[in-house]
Amino acid sequence: MTKQFLSLFLAFIAVQTMEGQARGNKLGYIDMEYILQNVPDYTEAKIQLEQKAQKWKLEIDTKKIEISKLKEALKAEKALLTKELIDERETEISFLENENLEYQQKRFGANGDLILQKSVLVKPIQDQVFTAVQDIAERLKYDFIFDKASDLTMLFAAKRFDISEQVLRILNRTEKREQLTKKQQKEAEARELKEDALDSNPALADRQKLLEEKKAAREKVLEDRKLLQEQKKKEFDDKRKQIQDDREAKKNGTVSANVAKEGSTATQTGVDKTKEAADQARQKQADAKAKLLEDRKKVFEDRKKALEERRQKILEDREALKKAKQEKLKENTNNN
Repeated sequence: MTKQFLSLFLAFIAVQTMEGQARGNKLGYIDMEYILQNVPDYTEAKIQLEQKAQKWKLEIDTKKIEISKLKEALKAEKALLTKELIDERETEISFLENENLEYQQKRFGANGDLILQKSVLVKPIQDQVFTAVQDIAERLKYDFIFDKASDLTMLFAAKRFDISEQVLRILNRTEKREQLTKKQQKEAEARELKEDALDSNPALADRQKLLEEKKAAREKVLEDRKLLQEQKKKEFDDKRKQIQDDREAKKNGTVSANVAKEGSTATQTGVDKTKEAADQARQKQADAKAKLLEDRKKVFEDRKKALEERRQKILEDREALKKAKQEKLKENTNNN
């Protein structure tokens, strides 16, 4: 049946494609599994259903263990029992096995409680998804929309045709509208119109995404600056408070020798650190200056060397030219 439906569907697609070549067909798809995983109500209900299924499975496994024990006991005592007792126990075991099998079919069979409750759980969301898909298809002029998770195999699907996020957004809109005031509903509608405009214009959506990323990066830089300023302010306030406390303690004469000594030590330590920092800064400045002088000296020496080499080459060229003239003059004299 599925193969016949697939053949008919593909044939229908081929006909529609031939008819729509002039204008081009617009395709889209959804991933129902992805949508269901991101619907909070479905996720919670699914967890509860899985807990029920675990409980049912535990009951079935417990019953199987009890039946297994009865079989082992019968096997061990069979030589001591009469035929009537053996038949009675085997009948009891068979009854328990059939009862457990029926219970298993009732819970996990093709028409069992698990399948039925899953259908009941999924049906309302499927209806909402269908409505959302119809709305998106009509608004954005889609020709075909598939379900990636269905029996219709999808061998390839470009991400730009995935409208699952749009469907989820519509589902969330419906749920949130019930909890909003009139003013909030108007703001939500304006925001939804903007989102719909982005859906219908991928280039605009990409531009909006780029702007949001830049905005997020800018906000992070501002936040880092703010944190740094707050940290510096706190350090300044702590230092000022410490100075005020020290002054107040000295004024009242309540500071002890140890505290005074500690304060003096702390002050000296601060002075030492400041001096050390100043020395390091001076040393860095001196090193930088020395390096600059060294670089200048090297440049000067390189230039001097280049000039010397050039001068030497000019002298060699002149000497060579002079020798060539002498040779030529000597040759002419011999010829005469």
